[in-house]
Order: sequence, then structure tokens, then C-alpha cells
Amino acid sequence: MDIKKLEKQDFELDVDLETDIGLISKVILFNDDWHSFEEVITQLIKAIGCTFEQARDYTFEVHVKGQSVVFIGPMSGCLKVSSVLEEIALLTQIIT
Repeated sequence: MDIKKLEKQDFELDVDLETDIGLISKVILFNDDWHSFEEVITQLIKAIGCTFEQARDYTFEVHVKGQSVVFIGPMSGCLKVSSVLEEIALLTQIIT
């Protein structure tokens, strides 16, 4: 087979991007010693679209208890939320 023909040929990947499997999952945010309250609050608002007051409450719970469930929903939503939180290196875990 001619290599030039292979290089020009378009390939399509049949990838299933759906990550939901019918289970409700949770995103847990963990405490750390290097992010300020303001940074965490801002990122929570960005990740879950909550109010400032809700983000402040989650942040305080993380600070006091060491962790907080900040999102409950389908796996695809959890992956998105966790990804946004991890943009600034916040520590998260997704559980089902």
C-alpha cells in the first residue's frame, strides 16, 4: 500500500463519548494548605454555578471537616465539575 495514500486518507473514530451509566455520583472536594478561601470560592462558583454564599459554605465545610460533597449528579456532570476544580489544582475525588 502506498504511504502517501495513507497520509491523505481521512480516518473516522467511532468513540462513545457518553460517560453516564445511570448511576448518581458525587464530587468530593478536599482541604489543602495552599489555596485561599477566595480562590476556592471563585472556582466553586465557576464549576457548579452556585451562589457566592453556597460556595462560601462549601469552602468553610472543607476547611473545618477536611472535605465536602460539592456536587451530586450523573458521571458526566461530575467529570466536568471535577475538571474545573482541578484547573487550579484543587484536590477532588468522584465516588459512586
